[in-house]
Amino acid sequence: MKSADDFDRRIEPFRTELLAYCYRMLGSAHDAEDLVQDTYLRAWRAREQYDDTRSSLRTWLYRIATNVCLTALQRRGGRPLPSGLVDATDPLDPLVLGEHAAWLQPVPDSLLSTGDPAGTVIERSSLRLAFASALQHLSARQRGALILREVLSFSAAESAEILGTTVVSVNSSLQRARTRLKEIGVGLERVSEPSTAEQRAWVERYMTAFAHADVEGLKRLLTEDVVMEMPPMVNWFRGRTNYGLFMEWVFEAAGKDWRLAQVTANGGQPGFAAYQRVDGRYELHTLQIFTVTAEGISRNSVFQDPEVFATFGLTARLDA
Repeated sequence: MKSADDFDRRIEPFRTELLAYCYRMLGSAHDAEDLVQDTYLRAWRAREQYDDTRSSLRTWLYRIATNVCLTALQRRGGRPLPSGLVDATDPLDPLVLGEHAAWLQPVPDSLLSTGDPAGTVIERSSLRLAFASALQHLSARQRGALILREVLSFSAAESAEILGTTVVSVNSSLQRARTRLKEIGVGLERVSEPSTAEQRAWVERYMTAFAHADVEGLKRLLTEDVVMEMPPMVNWFRGRTNYGLFMEWVFEAAGKDWRLAQVTANGGQPGFAAYQRVDGRYELHTLQIFTVTAEGISRNSVFQDPEVFATFGLTARLDA
């Protein structure tokens, strides 16, 4: 390695894809940022040990990042969503806080932008909340093998080097991961989804209905089997009728005066931050991220977590 400055210049282009990798592994944008910082610190300290005749710089960095992620997962475990943890509830049941659970978090698209049109393209479908949630049902090494082989297209030999194991072990972990995802009903095949503009149009119509507390208008934009979940609450439910009952309760309990701010997350999923009118101002209430199909909105993942709000850079309140 020629110099510290040269080393910094060579590793910097990998930062965004490593962030996406750590997010897929941990299910938390906040944790992913911390782990990428740790990865770069370890890489910088070990820069004299890097041998470009033995592996590419990218493979070497991924091995460091993987070790960091595996260590973190030993301490923290998985981050499910309520629908992957407990049975569905009645929409009018009292809200129950999952006090001891660490929940899957969304990642803002602003963190996934390389800022360079010629830079690495982040594979969008593998960042969707549904896939990120399914990954939480895999062991740490199964997760790593699946992401390295099928998302990032490393060879079996490269994946074995990154994971510090054998090709046979990688192939075995990959097969078990595929089987588990098939049981869950989630795959890595590219799903047909509306264009970004069409998805945004669905959510903009939803925002209009929400701002007018128009429950029937909201229901017309939903698929019949729509799911709503609300970490850190364990409550979740399915179906357009249940969704409408819950939203009637929301507007009755929290009022009908809201301000909404658009966001995008997880590789293009549209959403918004909802600010509730409280006395003379609007206070941040929830962050809502939507899954949109050609038939309508099929899932609303509603987050009420200060750490998530901070990751998205959301202000705590707006003036009336």
